[in-house]
Amino acid sequence: MLIVADENIPLLDSFFGDIGRIHRVSGRSMTAEDVCEADILLVRSVTRVNQALLEGSRVKFVGTATIGTDHVDEDWLLSRGISFCAAPGCNANSVAEYVLSVLSLYAERRGLGDWSELTVGVVGVGNVGGELARKLDRLGFAVKLCDPPRAAAEEGDFVELEEALACDVVTLHTPLTSTGEHATHHLIDEARLSRLGRNQLLINTSRGGVIDESALLNRLAGPDAPTVALDVWRGEPAINPDLVNRVWLATPHIAGYSLEGKVQGSEMIYQSVCRYLGLPARKKAGQFLPEPALSKLAFTSSADEVGAAVTAMRCCYDPRRDDAELRRSMWQDEPHRRATFDRLRRDYPVRREFSSVKIQLKGSSRSSQDTFRALGFKLKI
Repeated sequence: MLIVADENIPLLDSFFGDIGRIHRVSGRSMTAEDVCEADILLVRSVTRVNQALLEGSRVKFVGTATIGTDHVDEDWLLSRGISFCAAPGCNANSVAEYVLSVLSLYAERRGLGDWSELTVGVVGVGNVGGELARKLDRLGFAVKLCDPPRAAAEEGDFVELEEALACDVVTLHTPLTSTGEHATHHLIDEARLSRLGRNQLLINTSRGGVIDESALLNRLAGPDAPTVALDVWRGEPAINPDLVNRVWLATPHIAGYSLEGKVQGSEMIYQSVCRYLGLPARKKAGQFLPEPALSKLAFTSSADEVGAAVTAMRCCYDPRRDDAELRRSMWQDEPHRRATFDRLRRDYPVRREFSSVKIQLKGSSRSSQDTFRALGFKLKI
């Protein structure tokens, strides 16, 4: 059995080596010739899986190690009897930690001693938005949830988009859809951008097309513009250098790139392949996670509660490092910018989630303990 896989999917040999022969290819440049003899195809979000790629191939199973599926023509796969699976929620915690790290920087920028003074509108309350909302709620933030499809289908404490857009922070976690009653393409358009002001932060970790980038560029050039942090971009990897230079934080689509998130994606598609083939799924992601480079931090009773939490978060992840890497590439010509964007993702350094670090607290308050637990750290008291 031949398994063709994006070379950036981690632990391919560990999970799939005893199922079939693995042929690694670049996900961005994958062609019909690469997959024509494959029985199983494993991809990430950079590969368009459609008739053009698979017509005439032997592929009977496609798995994407991602939460999003807008790069896959699911209707065409179904019409050809090709099984499909994704990895919903695999990197939800990673993205939530990215947003929390950005929030901590923004609170610092605003001079807030207590970051939970910020109100947060979460637009899209699926696996990622839901996980973020739970963390924010435990941390004491006032959170407003906006998810029109869910609001139409179920009871819940959801608000209209305009109400969410009035929060201090607006963070986007929707899929990218172009049709239907709740299409999200250019959801944040010129009119909605005009309602965002200088004391607001807009974060996008969903898909670039959810924001009208042309309208965003114009808004950022105007008076009282909001602060903007973008991890996703229209036309990746050929992103707009003018927009990179205008936004406050710019990262190369890596919000979900914690090691735990990526490995969990591999595990989820491994489980689906095993079900498809009728094989027992004996392997777990935890078997393959290495010892973290940073495993313990200690704070004494004199540590400030918020300051200690921020220090711990920044030790695990500081988005300014990714921002600096991406900005340096904007001085290159367009072909080199494209190549650098993909390289930054392909060669992304190991980033561990907060749960990989044990926090030792001496004489700490119950409030401080609750903060670290809400963030996901392990505690030793």
